[in-house]
Amino acid sequence: MPNPHLLSRSLLLLVALAIGGSVAAATRSAAAAPPVDPLEASLAGEFALQGGKLPDAARAYLAAARAARDPVLAARATRIALLADEDALARDAWAVWHALAPVATPEQQMVATSLALRGGHKRLARRELQALLAGTGGWQASLAALLGAVGKQPVLVGDMLGELIDAGALPDELPAWLGFGGLAQRLERPDVVERIMRQVVARFPGEPRVALLRAQLSREAGNLDEARAVLPPLEAPARLSPSLRWALAGEYEALGDTGKAAQVLATGAQDETSFAQRAALLDKAGDKAGLDALYAELKRDATDPNPVRRLLLGQVAELLERYDEALAWYASAPGQRAQGIARLRSANVLHAMGRPPQAYAELRALQADAALDEDARRDAYMLEAELHAKDKQVDAERDAFARGLAAQPDNIDLLYARALMWERTDDIARAEADLRRILVIAPDNVAALNALGYTLADRTRRYREALELIDRARVAEPGNAAIIDSYGWVLFRLGKTRAALEQLRRAYAQQKDPDIASHLGQVLWVLGQREEARRYFEEARKLEPGNRSLQRALQDTGA
Repeated sequence: MPNPHLLSRSLLLLVALAIGGSVAAATRSAAAAPPVDPLEASLAGEFALQGGKLPDAARAYLAAARAARDPVLAARATRIALLADEDALARDAWAVWHALAPVATPEQQMVATSLALRGGHKRLARRELQALLAGTGGWQASLAALLGAVGKQPVLVGDMLGELIDAGALPDELPAWLGFGGLAQRLERPDVVERIMRQVVARFPGEPRVALLRAQLSREAGNLDEARAVLPPLEAPARLSPSLRWALAGEYEALGDTGKAAQVLATGAQDETSFAQRAALLDKAGDKAGLDALYAELKRDATDPNPVRRLLLGQVAELLERYDEALAWYASAPGQRAQGIARLRSANVLHAMGRPPQAYAELRALQADAALDEDARRDAYMLEAELHAKDKQVDAERDAFARGLAAQPDNIDLLYARALMWERTDDIARAEADLRRILVIAPDNVAALNALGYTLADRTRRYREALELIDRARVAEPGNAAIIDSYGWVLFRLGKTRAALEQLRRAYAQQKDPDIASHLGQVLWVLGQREEARRYFEEARKLEPGNRSLQRALQDTGA
């Protein structure tokens, strides 16, 4: 068998020729250009990056890399160019990176493979994937390379995945098969999914996680009865394995069988986390009898002054609408930290009892209590705003945020929550002002960058500005599904419908979310693929019937 490292190096030379012209050309171009100050070029790249101008940033970093002969700068230029969807620029940057660091790292191999896939170079991609699997990068790097090309070449990625399975190229490690199986499912390639399942069953007989994978894939394919039929034999081994018990409960919950999920969690040793999750599941199932039984179970150890148990008893009493008992449990929770939480919950209980004046008075007292830490006082302002929103008292909600920010002027959580309130009430200018204030305090706050970029894309026509903000978020968290969704949505607003579809498919492959499904449906509708669009609208409705993005998409399309 050939040495995988030698094989990988020879393939990388082929990649350099195919995607970057040649290694010599990568360095000759620097000699032909006017002299560049590496520091100046690096600063220009950083300023462009901070401004969300990703192609300019990649070009500046590439110039700096050539001038300084620095592989680290070349690698940075490559990553930024890929984020900017500038594949030609990424190929140039990769060629310089490889010329300056010819002993390939797993990341360099992964990027080369992804570029070959994105460029549609099937033969080269096949060789690179095989070398990547044989080298130190292993299956994780191979999976990352395939994921990096899903948006541009979904059919080729599915074909390459199928070839890897048929060739027996994946290692005998169950997590690898689970990862590639999930990718096949999200690519909507049932042929590949079935081949993976046959291999998994043969390689890992009797492994409970294999049955869980089959249930998950069946569920995601819409075969709910088939998924449910797989799960009962797992209940006995789950009693002996806490991790399997939680995974099994999670699959039952995903199937909508929340009562059954709670029943599974009830087996085996219990702790405060499992008790709390059982309460949440029983409440979601509307199972008052089950909650009542859980309440009785928790009360058996109520003589223990454990503050977590007292708080949990109070919350279960709340769910059972035994509000006086809930207040008593909260009052008995020992410790200053527990009492801060207990007083917040008590205010919520008083509001539920139809006593808003007392609830708001308790929250005002919390806000003024200097013995509590800043986080507890912040939470009191945020809960007051939330309760006013429930009461449809918009002016009072605004006042709660105003007082909170007067007390804690630079509190990012309060600013972010208020920005969401402004957006919900269609005051986009003020939402923008609060998000920009966060970015003054914390210029790299990814949540604020993404929220502001998405808001500008969704609620204004300032699409270029939105793109720059979202691009800054993408640099920080390139694999974040919510950010990929924002990127796809702003591309759609810019009229780049096909490119938007690629990104939204990639986002939905990572996370089944009603906003992403709604955006995907709207883009497909505009492209004339209306049956598929309706399917995604239905997915969004199942996930969250009242989703605002879904309502707007249906209104815009007339679907």
